[in-house]
Amino acid sequence: MNLERFIASRLAGTKDKSSVSAPIVKIAIGAIAIGIAVMIITIATGTGLQEKVREKVAGFGGHIQIYSFENSYNYITNPISKNQDFYPEYKEIPEVKHIQVYANKPGVIRTKNNFDGVVLKGVDIDYDFTFLKESLVVGSIIKLDSVKISSEVLISEKISKGLGLNTGDKFNIFFLDEGNSAPKVRRLTVSGIYNSGLKDFDENFIIGDLKQIQRLNKWDANTVGGFELIIDDFKNIDKVVTEVYHNISFDLNAVSIKETNHYILEWLNLFDLNIVVIILIMLTVAGINMVTALLILILEKTQMIGILKALGANNWDIRKIFLHHSYYLISRGLIIGNIIGLSIIIIQKVFKLIKLNPDIYYVNAVPISINVVHVLILNAATLVLVLFMLLIPSYMVTRISPVKAIKFD
Repeated sequence: MNLERFIASRLAGTKDKSSVSAPIVKIAIGAIAIGIAVMIITIATGTGLQEKVREKVAGFGGHIQIYSFENSYNYITNPISKNQDFYPEYKEIPEVKHIQVYANKPGVIRTKNNFDGVVLKGVDIDYDFTFLKESLVVGSIIKLDSVKISSEVLISEKISKGLGLNTGDKFNIFFLDEGNSAPKVRRLTVSGIYNSGLKDFDENFIIGDLKQIQRLNKWDANTVGGFELIIDDFKNIDKVVTEVYHNISFDLNAVSIKETNHYILEWLNLFDLNIVVIILIMLTVAGINMVTALLILILEKTQMIGILKALGANNWDIRKIFLHHSYYLISRGLIIGNIIGLSIIIIQKVFKLIKLNPDIYYVNAVPISINVVHVLILNAATLVLVLFMLLIPSYMVTRISPVKAIKFD
């Protein structure tokens, strides 16, 4: 241990209740602790919400959809061939981890007391039900067969309440058929009720067997409405959708969820700005408190500075003493702040104590994403930036005269 660090450690270990700097130092440590705790919570909740909502949107319709250029809008899908080079595995693009087929067909559910317009989303045995299993409120996932047509469907909790349907109930759904004045009717059974928290999906979609739509539209088994691609990392979505677009035939279109659900994702992007602003505010507050504490420490130790200068210590050596001392104070604040911040986000992640309005935030409780790299970067950035801010006030040491300082009382 060098002399500067030794003196700084002794200063840090000294507890003098009559010291003027004692309460100021405690406030500075508190500011660091509160600052790092708030920053950890902000990043954990902000990124958590972004990841959860993106996961929900992608879970319902994949990250990228491939369908016919002739599609007028998302609720009606024109027929395309299932026999594509990229199906069932997209070997040319390794970022695509799963691909599944689907088709949409609008219809009207009619019950004894009410009716509602919905979109039947038909899926096949290759469909990834992970998201719907997590969103299931009651009942079970529909059972699909490669040959037999299933009459089971999943409906949302909103549709269930609006039409008075429960699991096991049967209902009629009417589909308009081009060229025929009379609608086609199908008798379906509610297998399960889901709540995704995504208003646009929950109000409109029911999930059923793709073969129902193929039969309604008089399509063969190799005709579908489109393909949904799930990729390994949302960060790569722009790159992947461009590659997919250039790898498919000219009559097909590839669109990412950033286009089909742009209003949701643009809203999520605002959180990035909020996170940056909060971090800057916390760093500024912590830095100002540490600058104040350092200035008071220097004034309080004026005699010590004068004696050290008289003994031959140069200005930089003395400045390093106070910077080392500041490092101890910042480290103490960081340790306390990390304990507080990590404890809060872990409790929220496990117990989900803080609730949210799903109609506004698409989730029922504040989601948490704990990223060790983010925590380490926050701690390192706080330590480096605050110490850098202290270089200027530490220059005050050079203005102290040894003769006047020794006589200072």
